[in-house]
Amino acid sequence: MRVLFLGGNGMISSACAAEVVRQGHELTVLTRSAGSRALPAQVRRVNVDVHDPVALREVLGDQDFDVVVNFVGYKPDEVSADTETFAGRTGQYVFISTASVYARPIALLPITESTPRRNNGFAYPQDKIACEEVLERACREFDFPATIVRPAHTYDRTVVPMLGGWTLVERMRQGKPVVVHGDGTSLWTLMHSSDFARAFVPLLGNSHTLGDAVHITSDEILTWDQIHQIMARAAGVTPKLVHRSSEDIGLVIPDWAAVLAHDFAHTLLFDNTKLRRFVPGFAARVPFDAGAREIVAYYSADPSRRRINAELDAAFDRLSS
Repeated sequence: MRVLFLGGNGMISSACAAEVVRQGHELTVLTRSAGSRALPAQVRRVNVDVHDPVALREVLGDQDFDVVVNFVGYKPDEVSADTETFAGRTGQYVFISTASVYARPIALLPITESTPRRNNGFAYPQDKIACEEVLERACREFDFPATIVRPAHTYDRTVVPMLGGWTLVERMRQGKPVVVHGDGTSLWTLMHSSDFARAFVPLLGNSHTLGDAVHITSDEILTWDQIHQIMARAAGVTPKLVHRSSEDIGLVIPDWAAVLAHDFAHTLLFDNTKLRRFVPGFAARVPFDAGAREIVAYYSADPSRRRINAELDAAFDRLSS
């Protein structure tokens, strides 16, 4: 297939680019800057602002693609412009949304793609819902060939999938307490980007997905305490966990207030039945135990990666005192 990515520097998109090439497809990636993540040599890379419709059409010329994937659509007007730009020039337009669109608290678990959506009190899922609604209208009104994909919490070796990032790991290594929201027993799911890519690429060119939405998540369920303990074990230490309410943490670290109160504080369990209908036999291969070791190895390989956020470190001290 001839595949076009809008955006390709990110954690998810770069993993998907590698998988697209591995499966033998022709890939063009449009990005605003070169970025720090390496893409396979076979990828045709073009620098352009994909949110500038005039510049985008100029770069595209009369090219068409079997599949267009938008990894960088965050506002409904951006997605609306894409429905005009790509109408008639692609067989499938895939929009990367987020599993954060599902209403919190969840009324019925596990979450399916028909679970009600609600903005959950902060802008990111609110905007993604609006983007989805643009595509749903385009599907109804002029048969625009959209597929909506909702990742949950995805990570790779460069990303410590906990609020606090590497600062939290350094605190563990120094024997300092680390703060976990709530009582640490709410359930969560993490997915390695390579597993996401293996589930995602088979959706491309799949006509059964048109006009539909599917989330891609792992079946590995962990408590937040377990996530911290696994990360500590990979770092070779035993953690000292201190539990504080999401509200208390938000008062000390205001930037975390919304994501804690409206997302991380809630138990999330996903039903991946629809994904397996589209991708029979799919199963994630990277448990978080392996992913955590990969993260520690990546950061340990270069001292410049092991930076501590002094302000965040002080906030943890206040919360754990």
